[in-house]
Amino acid sequence: MTTTNRQVRLAARPAGEPRDTDWQHVEEPVGEPADGEFLVQVMYLSIDPAMRGWMNAGRSYIRPVEIGEVMRAGAVGRVTASRHPGFAVGDHVSGTFGVQEFCLSDGRGVTKVDPAAAPLPTYLGTLGMSGLTAYFGLIDIGRPEPGQTVVVSGAAGAVGSIVGQIAKILGCRVVGIAGGERKCRMVVEEFGFDAAIDYQSEDVRKALREHAPDGVDVYFDNVGGDILDAVLLRLARGARVVICGAVSQYNSTRPQGPANYMSLLVNRASMTGMVVFDYADRYAEGVARLAEWRAEGRLTSLEDVVPGGVAAFPETLMRLFRGANHGKLVLEVAGGKGTGTVIGEGGSR
Repeated sequence: MTTTNRQVRLAARPAGEPRDTDWQHVEEPVGEPADGEFLVQVMYLSIDPAMRGWMNAGRSYIRPVEIGEVMRAGAVGRVTASRHPGFAVGDHVSGTFGVQEFCLSDGRGVTKVDPAAAPLPTYLGTLGMSGLTAYFGLIDIGRPEPGQTVVVSGAAGAVGSIVGQIAKILGCRVVGIAGGERKCRMVVEEFGFDAAIDYQSEDVRKALREHAPDGVDVYFDNVGGDILDAVLLRLARGARVVICGAVSQYNSTRPQGPANYMSLLVNRASMTGMVVFDYADRYAEGVARLAEWRAEGRLTSLEDVVPGGVAAFPETLMRLFRGANHGKLVLEVAGGKGTGTVIGEGGSR
């Protein structure tokens, strides 16, 4: 039986891009559950852009990860020992277990998941926080109506790819912004967007005039920076801008705010920040709807699974900021071997 728990802890607060010296790789004995606790073997870790913000000190929507603390991360795993009445050995669960191989839990914030209903990484993507972020951000804040134009940045990523698909289900015209020919092709062919703009090779402002001639009714922003400014210039009257993330700015020592914000006034538009944790009491509603669409074949689930175990976490995190992932980025932990597969609605492909 494994007795060592490998962990990645925050060693220093990064200035700009995280470096190897910002992490501490630790081994400690695997804990034994006390009454009311259970032990989870972590199998897959969710790799998210928000992790970069959690590493910073200061006021935010969630407390920062402290120096010396196991890095925060959502994960799915299997219960291997239990003294908790609600969780049995063999149960598969999802929760914030951190970047480590084993985690003791008292069950708070932990949800049982069914690997027979969907591959485990899907519970970190479409049926996890990424899917819920897309669902509540678009429907509750974006409030799209049939026939309206929805633009999504980071369109080939974990949240953006789901936002666009939900918008299509709701009868909207959807334009995705992504980096590179391969991602743009995926946005249209895999996820069913009406059009894609390659910010690496196209003039985004000019392309928006072509693909959104009557203006943008809903903009779901995952990247910030110049792309946010470009879309602000194309807003329709009464447009809604959903601020979900700003991945282009997270490693900047001088973050760039929007210069074209007066477009909100001119177009009587709104810009609203979105944090999925605000919808915790409605998670079941969102997961049920997402699962229904997935079962009907209307929602494609794409998880980019990387091998390597917890030791590979620092490098895997940087894939997000280099645009190297397609769909939801997941790190396989259990066994440290990984599959390197991309998982769709029917399994590996």
